[in-house]
Amino acid sequence: MESSAPRTAVVWQVLRRELERADRPLTVLDVGGGTGGFAVPLAQAGHTVTVVDASPDALAALIRRAAEAGVGERVRAVQGDADGLADQVGPGTIDLALCHSVLEVVDDPHKAVAALAGTLRPGGAASVVVANRAAAVLARAIGGHLAAASVLLASPDGRSDARDRLRRRYTADSATSLLDECGLTVEQVHGVRVVADLVPGTVAESEPEALAAFELALAGAPPYRDIATQLHLLARRGA
Repeated sequence: MESSAPRTAVVWQVLRRELERADRPLTVLDVGGGTGGFAVPLAQAGHTVTVVDASPDALAALIRRAAEAGVGERVRAVQGDADGLADQVGPGTIDLALCHSVLEVVDDPHKAVAALAGTLRPGGAASVVVANRAAAVLARAIGGHLAAASVLLASPDGRSDARDRLRRRYTADSATSLLDECGLTVEQVHGVRVVADLVPGTVAESEPEALAAFELALAGAPPYRDIATQLHLLARRGA
């Protein structure tokens, strides 16, 4: 499966544990999975993956990538978005659903999460990655943009202004509440890219294993977790 690159090390660690827990091939859904950065390695590990993405170009690249990896028969590409999952994926058919960097941009995050939860079998898990408000505030402040940092800090939805490419950002508490309201129980919360975005690029190039190990050491430990660029939540539908 995918190597533990520093930027995604903790996500893969959590996913590997979930796959080991199941100890069988899973039916996986990857919402917004794009060109298959997660889908293709999961298919190579023996799982069947459906990728739902709004971009036809990304899905075409996914199909080529899966074919080149020899797993084309285990990867299905569906054009659509998170809000329309109920029309694209059968209810209660998914063992593991991935929703990475999606809830920040959808029209209605509650609708998207409810649809995601509806695809899961009882006991199925959801891997959710969201942008972290605290990291965005600090990044703007450190960059000298104090006015923008202040706006973002006070914003109810964690958005700086109309030019912000994201519609919203989360804290660990707000993301947990969102999933809970939609019938998913959060079991784990980790920081993603706690320091990977802060260290010089030469460190990531020359010491990737050491950086990945350091990321893993910090990922689950507040306060480091809470200033990571992103937050990763593993949540489960009740049995």
